[in-house]
Amino acid sequence: MTDRVQVDIELGERGYAVQIGAGLVTDAQALRGALVPVLSGSEVMVVSNERVAPLYLETVREALSGYRVAEFLLPDGERFKTLAQFERLQSALIEARFSRRCTLIALGGGVVGDLTGFAAACYQRGVAFVQLPTTLLAQVDSSVGGKTAVNHPLGKNMIGAFHQPRCVLVDTGTLATLPSREFGAGMAEVIKYGAIADEQFFDWLETRATALAAQDPTALTRAIQRSVGVKAEIVAADEREAGRRALLNFGHTFGHALETCTHYEHYLHGEAVAVGMVLAARFGVASGNLAASIPERLGKLLRCFALPTEVDRALNVSAAAMLDAMGRDKKVVDGQLRLILLRDLGTAYVTDTVDAVELQTFLERELEPATGTHG
Repeated sequence: MTDRVQVDIELGERGYAVQIGAGLVTDAQALRGALVPVLSGSEVMVVSNERVAPLYLETVREALSGYRVAEFLLPDGERFKTLAQFERLQSALIEARFSRRCTLIALGGGVVGDLTGFAAACYQRGVAFVQLPTTLLAQVDSSVGGKTAVNHPLGKNMIGAFHQPRCVLVDTGTLATLPSREFGAGMAEVIKYGAIADEQFFDWLETRATALAAQDPTALTRAIQRSVGVKAEIVAADEREAGRRALLNFGHTFGHALETCTHYEHYLHGEAVAVGMVLAARFGVASGNLAASIPERLGKLLRCFALPTEVDRALNVSAAAMLDAMGRDKKVVDGQLRLILLRDLGTAYVTDTVDAVELQTFLERELEPATGTHG
């Protein structure tokens, strides 16, 4: 196994380590060594999905030799991150007679991690859980920071809890089995970190885009480590999103609305975020607060990973539908929409003074059928 790197999430007694390195999940001995110190008791529920389980579940079983292990499999896809699947998992835990000292292990991408974490937060008022993220998006974003949730037909991640994992084990080797579209979706979140907090990192991503697209191990480890590092800094300062943590939602207000309007079936989460980031940047330009070169650079880098940078007009998503979905976003406070926008690359801010008419006009221009396309 190659050398590991570690990023610490500084949250006092609830703090934990994010370990990054090849073999952390795919090598049973390495996995056992990392898991044993953080397991709460002898009962373990491994939650995965039908795509990931055939690849890694046997290794996890081997690593947990001697423990009482049960397994729960989800169908694959964002549309299954629901209360119905949450209830199925709660029933499985109760039927297995698992105690408060059990540990849940999330083996998979963001859907598995979010649902498992929410189940752990609720089962017997809170039990331990561990994240074994197998997608790039989960490795750099959803597995870190303790946000757990399920979707509702009227809005994404509207039902959930803050519940921190005991540890996060990021095995870069799992990316070798990741479909290219899923890899690109993860890169959207990597790019987000540079856009909101680290201009030098954004510059580095531009220079290393070819190597990253080819999944060069050294470049990937560096990208994951810095992404997690940015998130660690922000989460440590604002765990429950009272202020600065909202910056992590750059592109997500537009992106979540787009996912909701398309019933979680057309875009992968990272793809919707990619479109959302470009929309947020273009809105900044339209508002006179951002240089026009910024959305151009952002779009060019996203397209290096085959990510969409504008709404597919064939979907016929209307400005009214988008505004309605954005109005139900979790960041709405006292009926006032908040957006995360850029002042420049590496510098983001939260605003709750968005002019509703200006936003509607902008969305109508972006979403309605047009003869031209954006560069």
